[in-house]
Amino acid sequence: MTIAGIGAISGYGWGREALWQGLLSGKSAATVQPGYGAGRDENAWVALVPEGGDPAVSTSRYGRAMHDSAREAIEDALARGWRPGRTVGLVHAIVLGDVVNWREFYLRDHGHRRSRDYMRLLPSTPISVLLQEYGFHGPAINVSAACSSANVGLITARDWLERGRADDVICVATDMSATPDMVEHFVQLGAAVTDVEPLEACRPFQQGSRGFSMGEASVAFVLSREAEMPYCAVRGGAMTNDAYHVVSVDPSHEHIFDCAQLAMADAGVEPDEVAYFNAHGTGTRQCDLAERDLLTHLYGDRPHIYAVKPLAGHCQGAAAGIEVAAAALGYDRGVVPAAPIVAPSHPGLLDGPTPFEGGITAKLSLGMGGNNSMVVLGPA
Repeated sequence: MTIAGIGAISGYGWGREALWQGLLSGKSAATVQPGYGAGRDENAWVALVPEGGDPAVSTSRYGRAMHDSAREAIEDALARGWRPGRTVGLVHAIVLGDVVNWREFYLRDHGHRRSRDYMRLLPSTPISVLLQEYGFHGPAINVSAACSSANVGLITARDWLERGRADDVICVATDMSATPDMVEHFVQLGAAVTDVEPLEACRPFQQGSRGFSMGEASVAFVLSREAEMPYCAVRGGAMTNDAYHVVSVDPSHEHIFDCAQLAMADAGVEPDEVAYFNAHGTGTRQCDLAERDLLTHLYGDRPHIYAVKPLAGHCQGAAAGIEVAAAALGYDRGVVPAAPIVAPSHPGLLDGPTPFEGGITAKLSLGMGGNNSMVVLGPA
């Protein structure tokens, strides 16, 4: 299965090129947002998606972002020679859905709206609107696995293609939930950091890392068995669950190891063939410990390491979407868009944009509730 097209909406702006240029700049997408800090009377660094998109699609920024990212991926794939098969499916990876719209529904409208406006709240609506525009009639679902959701969406799409349930699949991951309410809780959990510029706070695999900055994104992929000019191949993937805690990672890391080994086997790849490790990279202590353990004991500390969250922010359910898009664009353009190193670091960590040497990429994602996933990418 290959990635035939990519669309992206991020804190850097609307469009795939805005994301790519933002990552290459080595500068964070986050800006200072008034009223997002402690007690809502302080400023905070957050990588919000700016206003934009097609107002004819939706009055909701969430709906517009989902739709525009998918449109861009489809148009990109068509321009690169893809032709839709008879059955095109859609997987939409989400966690909280349209948070802003639900908040307004209860607090502003007190639960009363016209039926057509109420329908925009439902997770099925953005899917339906997109399928209607293109006349796609394949299977369509929402999937949710916390911050691992985008990886899970790609794994689901690959399963559909492998089993013949669809000829092609559009996979979209959308998370526009970085509201002051949500940011506050992640700060209280000790995971998010808002009081300093992200590259100062979020330093995965580096000394002095405190956690991540919150971000938003909608990222879409066209996945196909047949494409003339694909970005890269999705070789395999796997999912496991720690069954340990709603927030904390199982300190044994046993099930993260299982996930990686299952993904390698599914992809037909040996650990020593992995050239790049595209990290979950939240910059939190427990995540750093888990990923360092995996790198040492399964991969022998051989792969090059890079993380995107210091730049794009932690985009929650869409996080792996941003990170897979960065890797896929890197295969196509010959550059790994790594974040700059700002402190003493793991010897395998890449320092800023680096020439891509080719080979296999292992993309790990870890989500709350013990949701582990890995997607294995390779040359098309």
